[in-house]
Amino acid sequence: MKVMVVGGGGREHAIIKSVKKNPTVEKIYALPGNGGIASDAECVNIGAKEIDKIVEFAKNEKIDFAIVAPDDPLVMGAVDELNSVGIPCFGPTKVAAQIEGSKVFAKDLMKKYGIPTADYEVFSDAQQALSYIEKNEKYPTVIKADGLALGKGVIIAKDKEEAVSAVKSIMEDGMFGASGNSIVIEEFLEGPEVSVLSFTDGNTVVPMLSSMDHKRALDGDKGLNTGGMGTIAPNPYYTDEVAKECMEKIFLPTIEAMNKEGRRFKGCLYFGLMLTKKGPVVIEYNCRFGDPETQVVLPMLKTDLLDIMMAVNEERLADMNIEFEDGSCCCVIIASGGYPESYKKGCKIRFEDGICAEVYHAGTKKEGDTLVTSGGRVLGVCVKAESLEQAIKGAYDEVKKISFDGAFSRSDIGAKALEAKRS
Repeated sequence: MKVMVVGGGGREHAIIKSVKKNPTVEKIYALPGNGGIASDAECVNIGAKEIDKIVEFAKNEKIDFAIVAPDDPLVMGAVDELNSVGIPCFGPTKVAAQIEGSKVFAKDLMKKYGIPTADYEVFSDAQQALSYIEKNEKYPTVIKADGLALGKGVIIAKDKEEAVSAVKSIMEDGMFGASGNSIVIEEFLEGPEVSVLSFTDGNTVVPMLSSMDHKRALDGDKGLNTGGMGTIAPNPYYTDEVAKECMEKIFLPTIEAMNKEGRRFKGCLYFGLMLTKKGPVVIEYNCRFGDPETQVVLPMLKTDLLDIMMAVNEERLADMNIEFEDGSCCCVIIASGGYPESYKKGCKIRFEDGICAEVYHAGTKKEGDTLVTSGGRVLGVCVKAESLEQAIKGAYDEVKKISFDGAFSRSDIGAKALEAKRS
């Protein structure tokens, strides 16, 4: 089989490494890929948002199966366009991807179908939003740009002053571009956060191993929001009892709601959950594999990933027996100094001999034979072990073997999870 993977980050590298294990795969193309992915697939210089070029390439190369991984091309309708020329895909159609493409759509869907989520109001006029904030006495409050914003379109305002500033930045100054033309102002909820990726073909939903992301740039959950500084799996807060409640009240009702709206979802549906005192609620949906959650979930998958993806596409997921390994996995992100704001690119990456981790490349590129940094999140260093303690220690031991100018990592990935396991 010839397989095409659209995207060029750590998530795509994890997907490619998993797909490579399938014995029927002869060739994998990554569009555009990156410096590290080039060791596992043929990188093609076509951007993830260049839909016409992606379709043309897939036709010319007679691609047997396509995996569209990032949010932008999914929301833009890449799967629809590939399907229209007869190329089977893993990923939702444009109308289904709206569950991530518009937070307003997602919130209204949950309200309509009784899926638990935070109370909210929607605004497309800055003055109306500011008037609402003037009357709002509940802080902190959460302010979200409606559209896609690289996972950073959420501001938690701790008081009225910060809320006013957030609305002006998003709606008047355009910090997230057109994604901020409408905003959601919602109730601030408290409790442990859990990420649950799930396979679904629109009939059946199979949750994957739960995980815990670490969004803030600095230790102790301080600093700015990022695309994710590290993950562990499974998440100790996500017990069998919680999983059962999520299936009954959130996962199945979401799939049914999308079907009733004529937006059958086929692909990976990501549930960002918060476990509140009143029970689990949805913080957000993503229409694709999360990053860096994928980097800890896929290494634990025992069942062949490509077989599952093809079953999703053919709507026969119910026939699959999907299994995960016992134990734990930890991923620590090595980022460029200054991320998530401005940072230097082109720094030479040095690897010591004897690295035992699975290293997923996110922001790397090749300059001749040299691997250099090309993004904010550069590498994801992942280690599997029998226990969470061993996985975390192993990942940090391996991080020490990799260096580049300005490299930094959080030193507390998984610390909260260890506390939860002990309590």
